[in-house]
Amino acid sequence: MRVSTSGTRLGAFALAALLLAGCASTTTESVPELEERKLYEQARGSLDDNRYTTAVEELEALDTRFPFGDYAEQTQLDLIYAYYQTRNWEATRAAANRFIRLHPSHPQADYALYMRGLASWQAGRFSLERLRLIDISKRDLGASRDAYTDFRALVDRYPESEYAPDARQRIVYLRNLLAQHELHVADFYLRRGAYLAAVERGRWVVENYPETPATRDALAVMVEGYMGLEMNDRAREVLRTLIDNAPDHEQLRGRAFQPKHVSAPAISA
Repeated sequence: MRVSTSGTRLGAFALAALLLAGCASTTTESVPELEERKLYEQARGSLDDNRYTTAVEELEALDTRFPFGDYAEQTQLDLIYAYYQTRNWEATRAAANRFIRLHPSHPQADYALYMRGLASWQAGRFSLERLRLIDISKRDLGASRDAYTDFRALVDRYPESEYAPDARQRIVYLRNLLAQHELHVADFYLRRGAYLAAVERGRWVVENYPETPATRDALAVMVEGYMGLEMNDRAREVLRTLIDNAPDHEQLRGRAFQPKHVSAPAISA
C-alpha cells in the first residue's frame, strides 16, 4: 500500500504557510537533530520495522524542519501511511487532504485519495459489525458517506489507477449500506405518520441507488406512503412498477399490496 517514489523539491514560497501548518499530531522535540537525508532514512527504517508511532514522530519532524527539502513530497505521502497504520483516521484524512490540495497533478494523487477514502471506511466501521451483533445501516453513516464520495471520485478521476478495482468493490458495499440506511429512516417516518417524508426517502433510494437490492423495498415504501397520504392513484402507479420489478415482494399478494404501518385496506394495481 505504501508508495516509494522519490521526493522532488518544492519551490513555491507561497505554499510555506500551508506546508508549515500541516497535520502533525505528536511532539517532535524528542527526535534528534539530523540532516534531512539521515532523518528520512531513519523514518523509513521505522516504517519498514513496523514501528509506526516512532515513524510518525520522525516524519512529522522531517516535515517541520525541511518543508521544502528533497524528501518533502515523499514525507507527506509516508505520513499518510503512518497515520493510517496508527489508526489515526482523522490525521490520515487531513494528511491526504493536504497532499491532494498541494499536489493535485502528482503521480501519487490517486494514492492519497484512496487512503483518504480508506480512512473514512475504517472510521465508519464498528467493532461488533463482524460479529453481526449490530446493524450498522441503522447508525450514523457520515464517515461511510465520505468514503463512498472518495472512492467514487477515485474511479471517476483515475479509472486506470491500481487502487480503482478495490475502490469499485467498496463502492458496491457502501452503496447497499447507504441505501439500506435510507430505508430504515423511511420506515421510521412511516411508523410516525410522516408519509410525505417516507415517500421522498423511497424516491431518493430509487433515483440514487437504482442498482441496489433496496430499490424494491424503496418502491414499497413509496406505495405505502402514498396510501397514507390518500393518494391512491399515485400509489397504484408505483405499485405497478413494484409488481413488474419484484413480483415476489413480501408485501404483495398477487397484484394486491398489503401495508405494514398505514391503517388502510390493501390496494390492487
